[in-house]
Amino acid sequence: SYAWITILRPTGVLNSVLGFIGIPPLELLNQNAAVFIGMSYSYLPYIVTVLYASLEKLDKRLLEASADLGATPQETFIKITVPQTLPGIAAGCLLVFISSLGDFVDPELLGGASSMTAARLIYNQFLGNTQNWGFGSALSMVLIMGVSIAIALLLKYGGGETKASK
Repeated sequence: SYAWITILRPTGVLNSVLGFIGIPPLELLNQNAAVFIGMSYSYLPYIVTVLYASLEKLDKRLLEASADLGATPQETFIKITVPQTLPGIAAGCLLVFISSLGDFVDPELLGGASSMTAARLIYNQFLGNTQNWGFGSALSMVLIMGVSIAIALLLKYGGGETKASK
């Protein structure tokens, strides 16, 4: 996150490059866009790792058969690759979703007071100016229930075996 502060601040690397090519500077730091960039950068390796493992398990014979039967690469991707890797896509999304729910450092550093995430809201209820422990506890329970529902949906619909692997 500190590296992104150096890049995105008003006198940072990005605005220096933009100024050099004649584009007016952007105000990204302390905005939701900076939080999005920073969190995407932080969590991209997690989903890439899960997707890589899912793609490694893909049956290559299905790709060859699709090409032999005259399917275009786009049709092969949509009809073979995506359905076969859907459990990995769902698992990667859930991993990043759950991890990002608890992240309050990136939004604090990159977004400042303007960006409010679930973790920061709960943190402020317990340790901030409000000291509203009841509301903080209720928010925590809502967050736990949301994560539990997401995990249950993944286990029911997205985490099983694919038809071709049975």
